[in-house]
Amino acid sequence: MSSQRLLLVEDDRSISEMVGPYLEKEGYDVTYAYDGLEAERQFSQSQPGYDLVILDLMLPRKSGMDVLQTIRAVSLVPVLILSAKDGEVDKALGLGFGADDYLSKPFSLIELTARIKAAIRRANYTALPVTEVAKDQRIRIGGLLVDMETYEVEREGTPVKLTSKEFGILKLLVTHPGKVFTKAQIYASVWNDHYYGDENIINVHMRRLREKLEADPSAPQYIKTLWGIGYKLEAEQT
Repeated sequence: MSSQRLLLVEDDRSISEMVGPYLEKEGYDVTYAYDGLEAERQFSQSQPGYDLVILDLMLPRKSGMDVLQTIRAVSLVPVLILSAKDGEVDKALGLGFGADDYLSKPFSLIELTARIKAAIRRANYTALPVTEVAKDQRIRIGGLLVDMETYEVEREGTPVKLTSKEFGILKLLVTHPGKVFTKAQIYASVWNDHYYGDENIINVHMRRLREKLEADPSAPQYIKTLWGIGYKLEAEQT
C-alpha cells in the first residue's frame, strides 16, 4: 500500500467526501482543505511535505490560481487541477502557471487515481540524479547532442562547455520537451533550494545558456520563453 501524502483542496464537501475516502482506500494519506487560505496553511505547515496537491480552481477566501502561484514560489510538488471550468483558456492558464495536469468535473475516480500516479511518477523521475534518469543515453534535439552520462554537449558537431548549473537547466528541459517550467521550478530542481523570487539568477544563466546553444540567442530555436510564465524546450527529440 502507498504511503504517499496528498493535499486535497476542494470547497465542495460532497466531492471531498467522495474523493478523499476513495483515495485513502487506495493507500494514500489525504489531508483536506476547504478554502484557499486553509490550503496555503496546510501546505506551509506540512512536514515532510506532500507528494501531490489536488487543487480546485474555484475556492472561497483565495482562488485556486493564487494558491498555485504560492505553491510554485517554493515547491516543485506536482499539482493536479480540478475544475468545472473546461475552457481551453483555463487549461492553458492552469498548466502555464505550473500545474502538472488538469481534470474537468465531473470526472472518474479511476481516471483521477491514474492521473495522480502518473504525476507522482513523473515528479520522481525528474528528481532522480542524471546517472539514474538517463544513464548511457544520448539525446539529440535538432543540432544539439546531449550526453547524459558524460555531461557533454555538442552543437552542430562542435563541443560546447557548460557549467554544472547550465547543464542542469538543459537536462531538465531536454528530458521534458514541450513542458513549461516556471523560474521557481527551474531553481528548485537545479539549485535544490527554495526560490525566493530572485529572477536575475535564472535570467543570467538562461542568457548564457542560449549564447552557447543558439545560433541567434535573440531568436532562440530551442529554449523558448513564455512571457510571465517560464521556459520550455521547443524542438522535438530525434
